[in-house]
Amino acid sequence: MRMPRPFPLLLSLLFLLVSLGTAQAHFGMIIPSKSTVATSKDAEIGLSLKFWHPFANTGMDLEKPKSFQVFSDGNASDLLPSLKEVKEQGHMTWQGTYAVKKPGLYAFVMEPTPYFEKEEDCFIVHLTKVYVDAFGDDEGWDAPLGLKTEIVPLSRPGALYAGNGFRGQVLTNGKPVSGAEVEVEWYPGSQLRGVAPAESMITQTVKADEEGTFVFAAPQAGWWGFAALQDADYTLKHEDAEKKVELGAVMWVEFHKSLPPEPLAKGKKKN
Repeated sequence: MRMPRPFPLLLSLLFLLVSLGTAQAHFGMIIPSKSTVATSKDAEIGLSLKFWHPFANTGMDLEKPKSFQVFSDGNASDLLPSLKEVKEQGHMTWQGTYAVKKPGLYAFVMEPTPYFEKEEDCFIVHLTKVYVDAFGDDEGWDAPLGLKTEIVPLSRPGALYAGNGFRGQVLTNGKPVSGAEVEVEWYPGSQLRGVAPAESMITQTVKADEEGTFVFAAPQAGWWGFAALQDADYTLKHEDAEKKVELGAVMWVEFHKSLPPEPLAKGKKKN
């Protein structure tokens, strides 16, 4: 009886392992404990900062960020001293809190310490942001923050249901990035990992138009990350050699579950 040759089988297994590894995209992450502050009892926001594979819920070490700020009313405040290192799955992550004291829109922005990715032979720098609106005021949600690169929301980020289309515009140095590719991943939660019907469904990709605008409809509720990646216009040194920098504009958006209707209060009439 002819025995099967092991070499093709080993090649197949190796290919599978490599392909599974490449399916996981890197994302800078800022996940607040809530995306909307409705009452004063909810005014303290927890903030979790990671460098992660969101869908698979596995990650890498995030060195202490280069900067961590909150933008509100046209001003930026330094939150870096408030961060505390926390180990998650054996990796370095950071946590902090922020107390909202008045109505308004709060944009939290992290600039990480550059991460050198050996497999890609380049540095990764993801300028990451997330919005929290407080007490019914989210004025200015569509205004750029003036970051080196960023995704500017063209859909109100604090009012999205699962299934809604989120529109954004990719800017670099304040100008639209024509044809930008935007990677998208779902973060299922701190104790969960996503399950996809195919490897290609883990990290989805949408392409922006000539004005740098794109749209994505989230199929389910939760936090979704959008990352527009490009080569930076500068290099960084690693072991006496200049290396390329992958510069990412990353934004996190929460999509909400729609609630079921409820009966009108007894005695209440329709208008």
